[in-house]
Amino acid sequence: MTIQAGLVGLPNVGKSSLFNALTKSSVPAENYPFCTIDPHMAITYVPDRRLDEMQRIYGSKKEIPATVNFVDIAGLVKGAASGQGLGNQFLSHIREVDLILHVLRCFEDANILHSGETIDPLADYEIIISELMLKDLESVDKRLQRMDKLIKAASSKPAEKKELEAEEALLKALVPALNAADLKAVHQLTKNAPSTMIPLLSAKNFLIIANVAEDELDNDGYKNNKHYQTLVATFGVDRVIPVCAKVEYELSQLSNEEVQEMMGLLGMKQSGLDRIIQQTYKHLGLITFFTCGPQEAHAWPIKKGMTIRQAAGEIHSDLERGFICADIFNCEDLIKAGSEAKLKEIGKLRTEGQDYIVQDGDVVHIKFNV
Repeated sequence: MTIQAGLVGLPNVGKSSLFNALTKSSVPAENYPFCTIDPHMAITYVPDRRLDEMQRIYGSKKEIPATVNFVDIAGLVKGAASGQGLGNQFLSHIREVDLILHVLRCFEDANILHSGETIDPLADYEIIISELMLKDLESVDKRLQRMDKLIKAASSKPAEKKELEAEEALLKALVPALNAADLKAVHQLTKNAPSTMIPLLSAKNFLIIANVAEDELDNDGYKNNKHYQTLVATFGVDRVIPVCAKVEYELSQLSNEEVQEMMGLLGMKQSGLDRIIQQTYKHLGLITFFTCGPQEAHAWPIKKGMTIRQAAGEIHSDLERGFICADIFNCEDLIKAGSEAKLKEIGKLRTEGQDYIVQDGDVVHIKFNV
């Protein structure tokens, strides 16, 4: 499953430092060759202590973590929607991602230039959103111009016609919301959009990355940062991730032992990079199931709500095509029990059919015949 999150920000906010840190968060080469797919994309693994535990229990020769694709989206300036700077390239890259990570500068440093007169992360965010909405307004207007023709063409297909009529009503409601730059209204209107609805840039799921100063990491000092406080008040604490991009890049260059030592000196409880990856995974609506054995312990990312048969297809198409049933148990039960044999003894291993909805942490053994 290929899922992409895009790093977005104005010049000199720390976006490139974060991306460079992500490109160093490599998975062991024998498992998943970490690579920069092109100059603006990288794959990184999702930290998961459960996978380490299962590799230990099964004695697996290697572990293969779940991964997320991160895209460094370059070139936003005011006027991007009308083609200023690398506007068209920027907007096309945004269209391809599943989640937007807004990197916002929350630190003062006279030696690093800023695009505005003062440090104002909320104003920076609004510049980006305004450009997305202007592009969306253009897309909505173009789509509305075609709706009469599309609805007439579907006159003999009642279901399709009904969907198009619902889309037309939604598009008309979106115009004033986009003109007013009312992001909340846009998200509310598009929550249950018809299947024919064009994708909107401003309606994409997002997280806020607050790039704070190094001296604000100790004992969560960033909580007193006025810019961070403004972002939390605006978006909620669950959507705002405090990091220091400079420190994250420096950490990415060190060995594991050196990382722990430096984090201790800085008073860091968790790597900001790990927090970004974990929150990205969560906000993309992903869960993890596992397949384990003596050769490998493998974490598989899937969309929440998938059936076990669909999940089997993520492993291999033959498993979905010839699916019979699956033996399933939860990894936390396995970690407590210590072995599959013990799980069977206490009745924690069960057999499920094709309609079972996979839960986060499920360990599965697929039975199939092709």
